[in-house]
Amino acid sequence: MLNDISGQTVPKVTLPIFANNQWQTLTSDDLFKGKTVVVFSLPGAFTPTCSSTHLPRFNELANTFKANGVDDILCVSVNDSFVMAAWAKEQEAEHIRLIPDGTGKFTHGMGMLVDKSDIGFGKRSWRYSMLVKDGIIEKMFIEPEVEGDPFEVSDADTMLDYINPNAVKPKPVSLFTKPNCPYCQNAKRLLDKHGYNYEEIVIGKDASHTSLKAMSGRDTVPQVFIGGKHIGGSDDLETYFQSL
Repeated sequence: MLNDISGQTVPKVTLPIFANNQWQTLTSDDLFKGKTVVVFSLPGAFTPTCSSTHLPRFNELANTFKANGVDDILCVSVNDSFVMAAWAKEQEAEHIRLIPDGTGKFTHGMGMLVDKSDIGFGKRSWRYSMLVKDGIIEKMFIEPEVEGDPFEVSDADTMLDYINPNAVKPKPVSLFTKPNCPYCQNAKRLLDKHGYNYEEIVIGKDASHTSLKAMSGRDTVPQVFIGGKHIGGSDDLETYFQSL
């Protein structure tokens, strides 16, 4: 039985981590003392829902969380340091701190350690998220105890809506570019200036000219998409921002 322990203190643990080519220790106080922290925990690095949705959306909304008083966003999984480091690199999760709970000590203390032996995982974390203030759990969102891997309430949007229902969420931005393209550099500067995070898709590496033309109807770069809408090139992007 998974229990909501809102109002209680996070487990006091010491976790071994491998960083900067050496083993170090990380304590609960290091992670939570004097901070407002969002934590989300999941069954495993590199697994489908965790990689496609859970982690990426928290990373995408990280600046919005921080604008609403959150100091850190932690992703906890019962995986070792090397797996978590590789996953962070693969996901480009620069705004999230991935915490390896290799022995499950923290997850056990949370009462969220479950047996996933039926799919070859062994002991792993149930999926949940929580808001922690100075080590005290203010709010938990725990996935329902049903078969499989439910993902209904521990998502980034649910947590942000709890913290501030009126928070303005950023629109997804994609930018098609080519190396050494001055117009592409100008588009990047414009997006950075206005605080827009974006996914860069490099022609010849991440996509082909055919994909670019199919998506935008054009064969020149840059091409910018904001919130599912095709904006156009660098000059079009400048016009877009002037119209806001």
